[in-house]
Amino acid sequence: MNKHFSRRNFLQTAAISTTAAILPGCAGVANGHNKDKTLLVNQNPLKIGIMTYTLAKDWSIETIIKNCTETGYQSVELRTTHAHGIELTLSASERATVKKRFEDSPLETISLASAYCYHFPDQAELKKNIEGTKEYVLLAKDVGAKAIRVFPNTIPKDVPEEKTFEQIGKSLAEVSQFGHDHGVEIRVCVHGVGTDSPGVMKKIIDYSQNPYVYINWNCNPADTQGGGFEYNFNLLKDRIRGVHMHELWTPEYPFRLLFKKLSDMNYKGYCLAEVDKSEDPIRFMKYYRALFLAYQNAI
Repeated sequence: MNKHFSRRNFLQTAAISTTAAILPGCAGVANGHNKDKTLLVNQNPLKIGIMTYTLAKDWSIETIIKNCTETGYQSVELRTTHAHGIELTLSASERATVKKRFEDSPLETISLASAYCYHFPDQAELKKNIEGTKEYVLLAKDVGAKAIRVFPNTIPKDVPEEKTFEQIGKSLAEVSQFGHDHGVEIRVCVHGVGTDSPGVMKKIIDYSQNPYVYINWNCNPADTQGGGFEYNFNLLKDRIRGVHMHELWTPEYPFRLLFKKLSDMNYKGYCLAEVDKSEDPIRFMKYYRALFLAYQNAI
């Protein structure tokens, strides 16, 4: 018997052996032979940002930049009518100032969220929204935004559905071509009463017959209905340029699957948090980002 094999040696060896028995594969991990890919950290997670509709509606541009920088958010979508004041009324010099503020910040990119929509039976109202969208495209270009968000919003009563879908599609074709010509993407949100369905949005896209009509995926309950999530996602995946996320803890929505599908298609855009206000926004944003990364096995 080895005289140097002390009681301490015995206890240490026993502890290691017990741990290995309880946790299969631990010895392999220690020796660099781990084959459990679920333990590998994702080195290339999707990018996160915020949509200012709720959480940041009362923030100035300076506060947005400060809070996003402190919490590791990489992009922001600035909602019209909110405190940051990115509106059509800005002068040329004010637009240049906004652009420089964001260019000088750590944020990678910005986009704008308008409230323009194209379902109106009243053709004068429809034209007003189309022309307003074009003005908003020029605002986006001036402040350095890469895209703007627009709506379908609803299906009017007493109008055949297909007629409304066609009108929205043709309107999107017009504003999207204008946007493309000025270097700004038009992203139509999967949103609204009767228009929050991927199947409906696919019809609208088909009616547009324009390759520059892009989709903002909105994480709606309707995403899992009909043929199921993967079927619905595949209907629009080639057009997705933006994503709005809501409460990530919601068990009914397949966020893990969404993030995997986006990653599998090599999505280069941003996933934007569209969530309620918080009394402690910095702490909330950090936790939200942590869950976003955890769903992707990135932390």
